This record gives sequence, structure tokens and C-alpha cells, in this order.
Amino acid sequence: MHEQLREGFQAQMQAEFESAYLYLAMASYCAHQGWMGCAHWLRIQWQEELGHALKFFEFLLDRGVQPELRALQQPAHAFGTPLELFTKVLEHEQYITGRIHRLYRQAIELEDYPAQVFLQWFVDEQLEEESQARAIVEQLRQIGESPVGIYLLDRELARRKAEED
Repeated sequence: MHEQLREGFQAQMQAEFESAYLYLAMASYCAHQGWMGCAHWLRIQWQEELGHALKFFEFLLDRGVQPELRALQQPAHAFGTPLELFTKVLEHEQYITGRIHRLYRQAIELEDYPAQVFLQWFVDEQLEEESQARAIVEQLRQIGESPVGIYLLDRELARRKAEED
């Protein structure tokens, strides 16, 4: 595996672990605010991000590279209103999408075909991640500050089920 791409994969594994840490912090905040549906949705997101990090971990091992676990940045502990929080979720997913796209472009330039195949799953996954976050943000914009609307959306978010891999 080319050194430049290997470092990119290590850094992306780190970013996925940090995403998980961020979403767990957001879940904690939501639970403390009494938004149990939001907390549930974010805990599932936390689990997904851990799974994403482990995919990078396993891929590196498969390529003969020892994954390097690095310190995680401490996430914020307060995130504002549900709209502000899910806007941050959407922005974070867009950030991760940009990272995945840069890695994919790099894999193409370096003609690393296994990396391209591996990253295609993440390209598709990020499309779904952004779409879900965008839909929640749009619903929250439509709801405005209606306590009843937020309550109903919170109940809806509590119905999210973890995806089978």
C-alpha cells in the first residue's frame, strides 16, 4: 500500500472513531435534555461510526499494515437546540464525505484498485448519511420552535433501528 494512501486510511480510521465519539457526546446531551428519541438516533449513529472505523482497521490489516490507534479529540458537551444539533450532524457528515472523496481520488491516482473498491462502499454510505441528516434538519426547520412538533419528531427518531451489516 502506497505510504501516502496508508496514512490517509489511518487518518480516516481516526476520523471515524472521532465521529463516533462526537455522536456519543451528542447522545449524552440529548438524553440530558430529555430528547430520548434524538439520543437513541445518535447512539445508533455512534455504533455505525464505530463500525466504519473498524472497517478501516480491518482493511489496513488485510493490506499488511498495522493500524495505529491515536488519541481522540474531546468533543463539545453542549449542542444547542435540536435544529442546531442536527445541523452540526449534517455539517459533520459533509466533512466526512469530503475526506472519503479525497481518499477515493487518491486511490485512483495511485491505481490502488482494492482501495477503490473498498472506498466505494463509503461513497455510497456517505450519500445515505447526508440524506438522513438533511431530512431531519429540514423537518426541524419546518417544525420551528413548536414543542409539539419537536416532541413528535423525537418520538419518530426513537423508532430508528440499527442496520444489519
